Parts: sequence; C-alpha cells; structure tokens
Amino acid sequence: MPIYDISVPIAPGETPTYPGDPGVEFEAWASLEHGDPANVTMLHLGAHTGTHVDAPAHFIRGAPGLASLPLDAFVGEARVVEIPPDAAAVAEEHVAALDGETRVLFKTRNSAFWHNPRGRFREDFAYIEPAAARALARAGVRLVGFDYLSIERFGSEGFAAHLALLSAGVVILEGLDLRAVAPGRYELLCLPLRLAAGGGDGAPARALLRAPD
Repeated sequence: MPIYDISVPIAPGETPTYPGDPGVEFEAWASLEHGDPANVTMLHLGAHTGTHVDAPAHFIRGAPGLASLPLDAFVGEARVVEIPPDAAAVAEEHVAALDGETRVLFKTRNSAFWHNPRGRFREDFAYIEPAAARALARAGVRLVGFDYLSIERFGSEGFAAHLALLSAGVVILEGLDLRAVAPGRYELLCLPLRLAAGGGDGAPARALLRAPD
C-alpha cells in the first residue's frame, strides 16, 4: 500500500514564503557540539509556511479558528484532480463533474515548482477562480487542497476564492506537492499543528496520501 508524502520540506533558504509572511529561520538553541546536554532547535516561521491549513479566522473577523476545525475533515477519502498544465487556473468547468466528493486535491502545473524551489516564490502560479470555489462550496466539499502557497490569484485584493470556501466552512489545505501522485482516489491523512494561541488563522501540517489496496 504506497504512501505518498505530499508535504513540502521546510528549510531556511529553500522553502518559499508568501511575500510579506515571515521567513524561515532555524537557530541552534542548544547543541551537543557546544557542550549542552541535548540538541534543541528554535524555529521561526509563519503559520502559513510550506504545507499548511487555512482556518476561517484567516480572512474572516470573528470566524472559527484552528482549534475548532473538525478533525474528521482531515482524514478520509480524497480525490486528486489533475488540471491541464496549460490552464492558468482551476475554473468552474474543472469542478462541474465532481459529485459527492468530501475532499478534493487539485494537481496543477504548480506541483512542478517544488522540484527545486531554492526559496523563490513564483508569482505566476495557477490559482482557483472564485466561481470554482463557490461551486465547490455548493457541492458540499469539506476540504480543498492545492499545490501552491495560496489558492488565490497573486495580487488579488478581495480574496474571493478564500472567502467563498472559508465562509462555507470548507477547510483549505495549501502548499501540497503532488508531483508523484496520479489522479484518482486516495486516503488523506493530514493534521495541522495543535496551536492553542495566536490568531487561530492556521498552522503548518504534515499531509500524506495512502493509495487504495
């Protein structure tokens, strides 16, 4: 039973971050090499670094935060949908045929960006059009996964795709690496860090796909 790690590795200078978000820094807080009793690394990164979850509180004032997200949304059957590499966005036509799906992960040309990112943020990433996001919400999808750091068109000011999903209680999972994954049905195993403080806007996550027998 193959298991695919669809999480993005987090490393300073290698993992791109969305412009304006905190950078990634690792610091040796304690070190065996320096005579300390153990190795302890201090991490400095934003809640939306690498593979991460967006909670409604990310964009909606007073909306539910990370701690209130239902865990069963992150575990269970998921469908990987591949979008043609020449498509600039996931459009409503790409989701029209989806029926009864609980979790949908979109594999676009973005997944190729993870081959050797070298810390470079790509502004030309494919995105999810607001009309497609509204169609997913109407279809009752509980989780939408995407293979770059945002589902929103770069430079968007209204964040309509985020709002369409988050206002309907749909969990957004961004920053997936789906290069090795073929379209089809899998079991998704994904849990965000259990952050109990801060804005509740989101958290990094480890995401796996398990192929059916």
